[in-house]
Amino acid sequence: MKKYFVYVIELEQTVAEIRKFRNKNPKYIKGKSCVYVGQSSRKPLLRFEQHKEGYKSNKYAKYYGIKLRPDLYEKYNPIPTRKDAEEIEETLGKDLRKQGYGVWFN
Repeated sequence: MKKYFVYVIELEQTVAEIRKFRNKNPKYIKGKSCVYVGQSSRKPLLRFEQHKEGYKSNKYAKYYGIKLRPDLYEKYNPIPTRKDAEEIEETLGKDLRKQGYGVWFN
């Protein structure tokens, strides 16, 4: 049976200087991590490598991605359905944003 995963990629803090990113994160606390939250049927490490190579990549993850943050997502994986993974991706993204992180998710 197919499994899904959510993952969090730490981004360089310079991403917070981009207006489009900043507009999505009005409560960003300067100095806190900036992250990209995603979900995939691929394991997080493989998906991170794909972002960096430019395969179905988010531009922030590709150009600003530093490393995975398993401390922020591991407890959710694996996930049984894509619908669940998409819901967890959104919930996790919003939750991190509430904590003052700079967050991007689709």
